Amino acid sequence: MNTEKKITQLPPEPHQAMIERYGREGAYISGADDKNPWVPFGEFAAIKHFCFDVRTNTAANILWVKGGGRIGTHKHHGVVSAITLEGSWGYYEYDWVARPGDFVYELPGTAHTLYSDDPNGMKAMFWLNGPIDFYDDAGKFEFTADVFWFIEHYTKYCEANGLEIDQNMFV
Repeated sequence: MNTEKKITQLPPEPHQAMIERYGREGAYISGADDKNPWVPFGEFAAIKHFCFDVRTNTAANILWVKGGGRIGTHKHHGVVSAITLEGSWGYYEYDWVARPGDFVYELPGTAHTLYSDDPNGMKAMFWLNGPIDFYDDAGKFEFTADVFWFIEHYTKYCEANGLEIDQNMFV
């Protein structure tokens, strides 16, 4: 790792005083399992949470579905983007399979059932915008996952397991 500090001259910022007064810096969120746990999500999956923005009802996370597993059928009310990190996955309703490096986007109104039959499962980074409705195998509504659901999913797990809640995750 290069630790030399480079100094560059930035162009003048006409709103510097307002940025200093009201702006926020970005944040570092650890991906280490001992600092950022895998929170169980159903029988075959877990979620590693990274960011919650209540202003825009968005969340960022990594979904891990173990090989031979799936998550319930769900319908999006906002755009969702994903990049596959490990393994492979798809939706029963489509004919493609996402592999490492593949990018997927999902549009509002679409409904599908995510699965991974890869022996090693899958991990994909998701950026979720808006709520997602989940349904059981008979098509009966089960619950809605929005930014507040994801916050509760993360914080309840941390509290129950004596883990520190990373305040940097909250925008």
